[in-house]
Amino acid sequence: MRSDIHILMVEDDLVLAELLTNYLANCGMSVEVNCDPTAVIERLEKTHFDLIILDLTLPKMDGLFLCEKISGAFDIPIIISSARDEVSDKVLGLEKGADDYLPKPYDPRELVARIHAMLRRKKNSSSSSLIEEENFADFKIDKAKMIIYHEESPLDLTVAEYGILSLFLKQRGIVLSRGVILDGVHGLSWESDERSIDVIISRLRSKLFDNSRSPKYIESIRGIGYRMKT
Repeated sequence: MRSDIHILMVEDDLVLAELLTNYLANCGMSVEVNCDPTAVIERLEKTHFDLIILDLTLPKMDGLFLCEKISGAFDIPIIISSARDEVSDKVLGLEKGADDYLPKPYDPRELVARIHAMLRRKKNSSSSSLIEEENFADFKIDKAKMIIYHEESPLDLTVAEYGILSLFLKQRGIVLSRGVILDGVHGLSWESDERSIDVIISRLRSKLFDNSRSPKYIESIRGIGYRMKT
């Protein structure tokens, strides 16, 4: 079967890695397994991958630290696959730049579904034939490149941050609950953990130098959610 999706799996459980590699191959995906986290960055510099599946319990380096390094250097979706399923680990993973978190053990079909959802969201954002750019006062969305500009400068955003800020800009002035945000951004599937939305928005505020107590852009609506100010 032809492989159109190329995945880098950072996993030191080689038995699990082999099982997932064979399963994903039957779904049209090719997987390269790397159990040495210190070599991952170098590998990413040389080879294009569509997505990373990242374990957190790794030799030599904690997976959260590696996640932060990858997200800071590359524009590539990251799905954390880990037996560490505490809410704190999910929140930390999001803070470090991951786009999704799948606690072990899981059905491989769910992993496939999340991969497709993540890549579909990225493809839809980059292949719009009708509008490649949208302007919102001091923001501009370049859909072809998946970049949002703020006051003419590109923002360094994860896939999740890009999705939420795009949604806010398109729904400017409208109050959005956390549930609506989760439903409105493809690829957000953090076990319906609405706390993850708060973490992303905190990161967005930091990148926009937006004071939560006196916001210029993202306003908290007590007991409901958030609103992008007009």
